Amino acid sequence: MSVGIFDSGLGGLTIWDAVTRARPDLAVTYYGDNAHAPYGVRTMDNIHDLTQAAVHDMWDKGCDLVVLACNTASAAALRRMQEAGVPEGKRVLGVFVPLIEALTERNWGDNSPPREVAISQVALFATPATVASRAFQRELAFRAIGVDVEAQACAGVVDAIEDGDMILAEAMVRSHVDALKRKMPTPQAAILGCTHYPIVQDAFQRALGEDVTVFSQADVVAASLNDYLSRRPEMERGGQSRMFTTGDPELVSARATQFLRRPLTFEAA
Repeated sequence: MSVGIFDSGLGGLTIWDAVTRARPDLAVTYYGDNAHAPYGVRTMDNIHDLTQAAVHDMWDKGCDLVVLACNTASAAALRRMQEAGVPEGKRVLGVFVPLIEALTERNWGDNSPPREVAISQVALFATPATVASRAFQRELAFRAIGVDVEAQACAGVVDAIEDGDMILAEAMVRSHVDALKRKMPTPQAAILGCTHYPIVQDAFQRALGEDVTVFSQADVVAASLNDYLSRRPEMERGGQSRMFTTGDPELVSARATQFLRRPLTFEAA
């Protein structure tokens, strides 16, 4: 069995990279639905159906635990999949909760009632579908009160990053931050609610200013996953690390190598 990391495209590689660096002994399977990327402009039902099909394929390939390293998939599909019932011995987790736990200074699994926290003005940058779902605000409300969240849909940023056009991506980041600041002039913290965005985290920080704390998901999710596995050692047994894509393996391998600046080889899902 291996731990599975799913994303609609290349963004989840930021999570995969952090997890594999933190736990080089862990068998990790990465699965990119590149044939249908990006998810951020699709309908909620379409995203759910694509995510569900991919996760079931990952379970069939031996991943008992699958992390949806895609905020859009987490927003549109995670709760519906969990409510519909997960097969015995299987698990599916999202990436919102670890980030919210970090923001609200909660330990893993702290289910105490919502309380006031130090940060009251939060900027959320995410894909249009994630913003429309309001999933981040819903999960945050379970853990904190008195937090004002202003969301900015960052259309085009994912496409620019996947195309390797970092000049365009950084220009778009500046534009989206300017738009956010017109609605919330002085955020205390910013959530990068897409796994692609760590690639341009420095651009977000420069545009927001050094007094704004920027929360990015890669290291936070890796730490949370390590904690989760330490409580469930039976989910770490054996397995082989592999990388799958629904797209063209040769093309995806080349783009992934450029994306993380390390050699990566994908095979057909």
